[in-house]
Amino acid sequence: MCGIVGLFLKNETWRQQLGALFSPMLIEMTDRGPDSAGVAVYHAHTADGGKVTCVHPDAAFDWAVLVARAQAQIGAEIVVRQRGSHTVLKTADAVALADFLRADCPQIDIVGVGDVIEIYKETGLPAHVCESFGVAGMAGTHAIGHTRMATESAVTTAGSHPFSTGYDLCLVHNGSLSNHNRLREKLTAHEGVVFKTENDTEVGAAYIASRLQAGRSLHQALEDSLNDLDGFFTFVAGTGGGFAVLRDPIACKPAVLAETDDYVAFGSEFRALSSLPNIDSAKLWEPEPAVVYSWEGQAA
Repeated sequence: MCGIVGLFLKNETWRQQLGALFSPMLIEMTDRGPDSAGVAVYHAHTADGGKVTCVHPDAAFDWAVLVARAQAQIGAEIVVRQRGSHTVLKTADAVALADFLRADCPQIDIVGVGDVIEIYKETGLPAHVCESFGVAGMAGTHAIGHTRMATESAVTTAGSHPFSTGYDLCLVHNGSLSNHNRLREKLTAHEGVVFKTENDTEVGAAYIASRLQAGRSLHQALEDSLNDLDGFFTFVAGTGGGFAVLRDPIACKPAVLAETDDYVAFGSEFRALSSLPNIDSAKLWEPEPAVVYSWEGQAA
């Protein structure tokens, strides 16, 4: 049992409130996932490059020395921002920076790369995770979160959701994929994917990333997953401008969607949505099995 929440803002004037609206949703799902929690926040697009969210196992790690080497290698300025146990490095070419970090300092765990995405996740209760990263004060266009009750792998920061294996892509998952080992071997052999954990959700995220790289939209990639992924699952996935939900053909995991003129919200249970403004007049429904629901917005 895990908890999933997501909030996609349609009203641009609400962006400064994203974290304040989202944090209570995540905390409400504490009893569905007390082992760890995480959030992917999609900030508004800026013209000055992308960012890499990463974690070093040594809290006292000297980022200044590494950043100096990285700037010399990629030829671009890097701005460092610390938030809790995570470090966000902002630069003109986030992909080049991520490649440098993987080669130069492999003990760093890169949890997100993109123009607008930042991912924060830790072991512990959701309220502690929200407080340690200052989630309530974050602004942005949409956010996706997860509270984990571990079943498939160890309780670690790396094994926490969300998982990101593509640019500005994230996936959270409630359920269990029964063919993830076979799919892991296929993605490793044919796509060159390097997995960091034994978690089945990381395999699901890598699968969706591979479909996006093949030219499929987020909506189409999730439709493809119905043919290639076995097991029971509820997915919520995000891209720089997109937000999507999918339940497996049996749909044994609880889920509810709400939509108003101002937002789309997802929760594993309605109580996660109960604090949202105007929820009493929102369109509420249980997502149908094997149906992809998706929304596209402007990250700018």
